[in-house]
Amino acid sequence: MNVFSESEETRNPSIGKDTFFFSCCTPGLGWVWGLECHLGFLSQAIKLPKLTPFFHTASPSALSRTAMVGDTCFFYKDILDIKPPKKSTMLLRTAVLMFSMVCGIFIFSVCLKQISTQARTTFMDLKVIDNSSQNRLKQMNIPYLLHYPKPVTFNRNECAHNPVLFFAILSNQRSGSGWFETLLNSHVNVSSNGEIFSVRERRQNASSILHTLDRVYNLDWLSSASKNECSSATGLKWMLNQGLMEHHKEVAEYFKRRNVSIIFLFRRNLLRRMVSILANSYDRYAKLLNGTHKSHVHSAEEADILSKYKPIINSTSLLDDLKDMEMKAAKALEYFNSTRHMILYYEDLMRNHTKLKDVQEFLGLPEMELTSRQVKIHRGPLSDHIQNWDDVNKTLTGTVYESFLEADY
Repeated sequence: MNVFSESEETRNPSIGKDTFFFSCCTPGLGWVWGLECHLGFLSQAIKLPKLTPFFHTASPSALSRTAMVGDTCFFYKDILDIKPPKKSTMLLRTAVLMFSMVCGIFIFSVCLKQISTQARTTFMDLKVIDNSSQNRLKQMNIPYLLHYPKPVTFNRNECAHNPVLFFAILSNQRSGSGWFETLLNSHVNVSSNGEIFSVRERRQNASSILHTLDRVYNLDWLSSASKNECSSATGLKWMLNQGLMEHHKEVAEYFKRRNVSIIFLFRRNLLRRMVSILANSYDRYAKLLNGTHKSHVHSAEEADILSKYKPIINSTSLLDDLKDMEMKAAKALEYFNSTRHMILYYEDLMRNHTKLKDVQEFLGLPEMELTSRQVKIHRGPLSDHIQNWDDVNKTLTGTVYESFLEADY
């Protein structure tokens, strides 16, 4: 019988990979069997291949002695079996448990801190938006001018709490309105949508005009100038001869009902405006800039090319034409006098850029430096830009328009 059979591990559960045995046998009668006994238990302890005792081929008498020695070996093995102390295992488990608890508490505290920080940030954002609105209300002292549009074409999202002021730039062609509008649109909070009513279909009647205005002030009018979500002021540029004067009653009533603020932009020197009108009309057909017509330019070279054309002014009707321009501007002021408005002159903006601060204050905007890439076309004295200068000079000298002959900026 093999004394190192598999049943031994079952009989003594202490035999395993985590236990190392020191065993010995009684010296004298069989130190060889003792050594083999020791190697057998060692092979089972460290999972070595099972050893085949060399005395399996011995005589029966030797086998009986072997059995006796084996029993003695098992006796001493049970006595000398050394197990890892349970105390050290408990300490290890306790340390692991404590480490896990500390990590859990740390992770929980970090998550709690992030949640509270996010909540605090959201609250601060709402507070900032609210403070911004309150500052505009306090600054302008006329809260009814501010609106909270709800566009159909998009969602204002976090900007829904930002109030919007409605405005309209009322002007004449070649009065600096294009340059002025680019200045306004350089402000991050302004959306001025250009000459919307230059398209005839939009001004066919009062109904089509009011419908177009609703789209603009509802922020549903999309253009390259639109900053829809967070616009603080939105509006358009409207020429007096684009249906405005014909339907002034309906428009004035609409402006009052929707609390639209008006910026009148005129030109003091009507003679310069006349030169600009005639030169621009000529370029529509001549297309001096490489076969392209441009009403506004962005380089001095282009301005020099366009300014080379010198129009001929009808000196016979000049006084009546200048008076007619004045009357149209005066009528516009009369029609919309009851609407909140401010009056600007192109020459004042050219001479004094602090006027732009007044505009931003009028619109309730945070003050910023406004810029434009547009370049003035007709520079220098008018005598350089009018072909029949002598006739014009003679016609205006001694009249109320004599000042137009002088260089005003």
